[in-house]
Amino acid sequence: MTTDNGPCVIVTFHTTAEAMATEKICRKNEIEGRLISVPRNLSADCGIAWKGPKKTRKRLEEALETNRIEFDGVYEMVF
Repeated sequence: MTTDNGPCVIVTFHTTAEAMATEKICRKNEIEGRLISVPRNLSADCGIAWKGPKKTRKRLEEALETNRIEFDGVYEMVF
């Protein structure tokens, strides 16, 4: 499970279906992270985002691309 402190990667989505599909893909591929509400300083069509450790960014983006999951943006943040 992702801790709430430290550098992380946030992925925002256009739809809830894309966010839910990301969760399923990440669980299947053992990519650490969880769904969260979109942080206030970000904007997205969907109110749900994926949050994971910064170290997972490359694997996460590869999984999204491989599975044709469309996303709004990828951000690195510190919580």
